[in-house]
Amino acid sequence: MKKKRKEKIIPETKEEAINEAKKYIKNAKDILSKIEIEYGRYKDIKKVREAVAIAYLAGLIAIDGYLISRGISKEKLPNDITQYYKALKEIPRNGKLTSYLTTAYENLHIFAYYRGGANVDMIKAGIKSVEEIIKILEK
Repeated sequence: MKKKRKEKIIPETKEEAINEAKKYIKNAKDILSKIEIEYGRYKDIKKVREAVAIAYLAGLIAIDGYLISRGISKEKLPNDITQYYKALKEIPRNGKLTSYLTTAYENLHIFAYYRGGANVDMIKAGIKSVEEIIKILEK
């Protein structure tokens, strides 16, 4: 039996996307705030993975909202990180945005989510990058 893939939740407007992204970040921070820290590392990897996945998605949702505001149809929104980078190349002065996405992708998605990294500073840097993405695209 083939597993049905979850359908991507797509905001209707940029404002809706930014608000949703802010909710995701708040939720991720709330989860992390309840995890015990020892020697600069979170102790509960399962909860860390949950939180960083939510935080990373916040950045992608904000980018989706921006792209929708620029006339990109929901069907043509990026589906993977390569497509997100390609979409960002179309945005003028995208250097900071691309840098923040790279940090979020590496720290949250690859190191923390997939590899189980639990370093507090690494995760905080990833979350800070997502917050910067949201702040830039909110304007």
